[in-house]
Amino acid sequence: MLDATTAAPALADRLARLSGEGALDVFRRATALKREGRTIVHLELGAPDVDAAPHVVDEAVRALREGDARYVAPAGIPALREAIAADVRSRGVEADADQVLVTPSAKTAVFYAMLAAVGAGDEVLVPDPGFPIYPSMARFCGGVPVGYGVDAHNAPDVDDLEARIGPRTRVVVLNSPNNPTGGALDAAATARVAALAERHGLVVVTDDIYSRLVYEGDRAPSPAAFDGARDRTLLVDGFSKTYAMTGYRLGYLVAPRPWLEPLTTLAINGHTCVPPFIQRAGVAALTGPQDLVASQRAAYRARRDLLVAGLNAIPGVRCPTPAGAFYVFPDFSEALAPRGLTSRELAHRLLEDHGVAAIDGRAFGARGEGRLRFSFASAEADLERAVARVAEAVAGLSVER
Repeated sequence: MLDATTAAPALADRLARLSGEGALDVFRRATALKREGRTIVHLELGAPDVDAAPHVVDEAVRALREGDARYVAPAGIPALREAIAADVRSRGVEADADQVLVTPSAKTAVFYAMLAAVGAGDEVLVPDPGFPIYPSMARFCGGVPVGYGVDAHNAPDVDDLEARIGPRTRVVVLNSPNNPTGGALDAAATARVAALAERHGLVVVTDDIYSRLVYEGDRAPSPAAFDGARDRTLLVDGFSKTYAMTGYRLGYLVAPRPWLEPLTTLAINGHTCVPPFIQRAGVAALTGPQDLVASQRAAYRARRDLLVAGLNAIPGVRCPTPAGAFYVFPDFSEALAPRGLTSRELAHRLLEDHGVAAIDGRAFGARGEGRLRFSFASAEADLERAVARVAEAVAGLSVER
């Protein structure tokens, strides 16, 4: 047995390839400050401020009370796999239930997709700025993440993506609408990504978790809906954002048929199965009333407009209007550069001195320097309070602390 004087065994090298998620680090610190009696405006997490719809909760409770909490098939219960297949078909993606793998969160689905697609030395094109878990997972799988940028509308820059395809490129990771920018590709740009994947023989891992949270149209297009990428796309989605089911940890992966059996074996090794009562809640979410989805999207649009207008009214701040998701990614460079400050320092001051929890843009990649991510999945009163505090922080910036 190890004691305090005994050195612990060395960890496997692969764990050093992983990096964390900035939002959770900020959340922990913000929570600690709140316990000290501070008033904190939480804009760091991408978590809806409402509960899941009553019919979703009722179905989970009913299933649990009826004993639906035993082992089930690793790929998922038939009812949920069928509901997911029907949902993706409504987006133009040709898929059947036997192409669906249910996972404990969309993040797990991304991880499984990367483990299945990325080999040692493979280059993986990842959005920068983008969700920090993508490059972390690519490194863990032995790959080399290569960042591509966003365009003038904060959407994934397909021109830059194309320019970075090289002989070692194996996988393209797409996230549209994008976290952290909220930028989204239209159908024409998405079709270009599909064509590039076909031309260069690439696998596309598309994280469509925000596909319903768009402010023009019904759903964001998926590369899996286009001929060039149908048979080379691993489509990831989940229930956390759209259906306010963050704690349910329910996601899924839609893949070409030849991939499903190996992916299911990976799932057997990783989690065995997703609890069936959670899956029953997913069926209720997809097939039941969609009132909450519609009302939340309308609420997010109003909050987006409030936050964008408020931030743009602050001297030295430029905040593009996001097309989807529930984040803004304002640029503070004009206010920071003359004072020699970084976005990390600004995020620190905002939290410690002004009680606003936001995420440093560098947490999402090198191209995020000078920017902060704010979630507007919060009440309008919180957003108004945050804007006032951000304005106060920017007005008081100086090199000295």
